[in-house]
Amino acid sequence: MPRLDTRLEAEGAEFLVLGQLLLHKIASYKTYTNMPDYDLVATNPESNKSAMIQVKSRWRTGAAGFPIKNFDCDFVVVVLLNRGSKDGKKEVLPPRYFIFPVEVIASAPRSADWGKVNLKNIPEYESYEDRWELVSEFLGRKDA
Repeated sequence: MPRLDTRLEAEGAEFLVLGQLLLHKIASYKTYTNMPDYDLVATNPESNKSAMIQVKSRWRTGAAGFPIKNFDCDFVVVVLLNRGSKDGKKEVLPPRYFIFPVEVIASAPRSADWGKVNLKNIPEYESYEDRWELVSEFLGRKDA
C-alpha cells in the first residue's frame, strides 16, 4: 500500500491547536509554513513573553507515537487526529491533544532510525492531555 499523503491533515492539526489556544484565551499565531523549529507562537503581551510550539500530528486512530528530531521550542503539542485507518477498519474519533513541555519529550526514549517517541514511554503521558494551562503558566498569565 502506498504511503498516505497527510500534509493537509498535518496543516489542519496546526490550525486545530491554534484554535484551542485561542479558545483558552492564549493569544497565538501561526508561523510561516515549514519553519524548522516550531509551528505556532503563543504570547502574553502584558509580560512580553512568548512560547514556541511545535505541533506533531498522527492521522491514524490508535497511533502510538510520532517522529521528532528538533527540540528548539518550548512545547510539543501532539495531536492524535484519529481519522480511522487506510483499510477502513478503525473508527473515526474526535482528536486528542497532549501538551508537553519540550523537556519531557527530549528526555523520552526515541528510536534510532526515525527518532520516534512512543507515547507509552513518556511517564504518565495521559496526564498531559488537554493541559493548555501549562502554556498559560509558562507565559506568566495571572488567569491561568
